[in-house]
Amino acid sequence: MRMPSLTALLAAGALLGWSSVPVAGAQTECTALGGVVEAANMCHVQVSKPTYTMDLQFPLDYPDEQAMIDYLTQNRDGFVNVAQMPGLRNLPYEMDTTSESFRSGQPPGGTQSVVLKIFQDVGGAHPVTWYKAFTYDLGQSRPVTFDSLFAPGSRPLQVIFPIVQRALDRQTGLNAPISPGDGFDPSHYQNFAITDDSVIFFFGQGELLPSDAGATSAAVPRSAIPPLQL
Repeated sequence: MRMPSLTALLAAGALLGWSSVPVAGAQTECTALGGVVEAANMCHVQVSKPTYTMDLQFPLDYPDEQAMIDYLTQNRDGFVNVAQMPGLRNLPYEMDTTSESFRSGQPPGGTQSVVLKIFQDVGGAHPVTWYKAFTYDLGQSRPVTFDSLFAPGSRPLQVIFPIVQRALDRQTGLNAPISPGDGFDPSHYQNFAITDDSVIFFFGQGELLPSDAGATSAAVPRSAIPPLQL
């Protein structure tokens, strides 16, 4: 489910004793990136130069905000360095980042996820789109990775992969089989968000399907997979 509004979060924080200090720190990081804080506690970075344009939007209330800021900063710096190289053609280059937030459970427990969707055009034949997801266990105060999501030995991909294959077939209409080597490879399932009902997996352009399928996602019902370690 989508994140509640900032007003609702702050009201809940006042009741439950949450601190607003992390949000204030994130606002400082937003400013350091050249962004401004907009409604619903979102940071918006807009840059327009002769060689590139950039538009980044991301929330400032994620519990492990620094991890997300570090990722965005690394990608921004790499993109800008490429766009400023001499002798380039097909300028200006473009990078856009949007985000979507999800929750599971009830505060102060549960999980919070942020999924960044990054579009980048650096003058090649085709632009590329990929995802970077962050999930945090609020009850245990720790980031959640795919490796820590399930109990050791539970073999979740035996269930997840067939569901993902069917979901992507319906979504794209390509009926393009995913090789077992890719479908059972945990490295393709690192970007996910958790809701009360499902675990949503996000796949970059060309990751599991041909590039013309674009960036995709598949929701796997929690009732169909081993219990989550949350």
